[in-house]
Amino acid sequence: MNILTELRRRNKMLFWFGLFNMVVGAACILLQFTDDAVLLGVNRWLKPMKFYLSVGIMTFTMNWLLYYLSNKKKVILFSWMIVITMFLENGCIMMQAIRGTTSHFNITSSFNGIVFSIMGLLILTFTITCIFIAGSFFQQKQFNISPAYLWGIRLGLVLFILFSIQGGMMVGLLKHTVGANDGSQGLPVLNWSKQYGDLRVAHFMGIHALQILPLMGFYIAKSKNQLFLYAGLYFIFASALFIQAVKGIPLLF
Repeated sequence: MNILTELRRRNKMLFWFGLFNMVVGAACILLQFTDDAVLLGVNRWLKPMKFYLSVGIMTFTMNWLLYYLSNKKKVILFSWMIVITMFLENGCIMMQAIRGTTSHFNITSSFNGIVFSIMGLLILTFTITCIFIAGSFFQQKQFNISPAYLWGIRLGLVLFILFSIQGGMMVGLLKHTVGANDGSQGLPVLNWSKQYGDLRVAHFMGIHALQILPLMGFYIAKSKNQLFLYAGLYFIFASALFIQAVKGIPLLF
């Protein structure tokens, strides 16, 4: 089975939106070789690249998972909410990169503050949409997939939401670095701080439970109880990364 063909069959809207994000993310990779402008110590196209690729992966994942919901009207609504909120969110990030300034935590002017506030409202709307998606997976009683896979989807969504909310701590601090201002030397590509705690590490691990736990449920777990064990260990691991960052300790020390 060609996975792209199957994604297109399952949900054309999310397929094309996911593909759009992946193409823009790839373009941002190329721009880093032609433009040496820097923001907070890294190429200004690095952040748009990460967000477009991340949203592309998330969109393809939601495309795959929403197929299992029987209420197709809900699926269409959820799909539209994902497309609208993430198109505008990434659009704000791209606009600020083009302007040569930061997008997140930027309140250096009225305009930048408004952009950051809009981004916050978009992420809040997206998170609420994900809560409704998770609720639909818990409410629906009949599925034609294994219990381990189903619970991988359910718990993957739960952890995705929890660690999306954890990102709100960064908003409260107006930075993601603990122990210094943003902009310290970071790891290649990911740019997580090599000197201080970085809240993005736990955020990254937590939200990617959306992919990892369903894959565990499909390929590894033999029962839902095994899946519960894997999910519990994954939650402990991501939480430990969060505690490490809060204490100001870098990922690699």
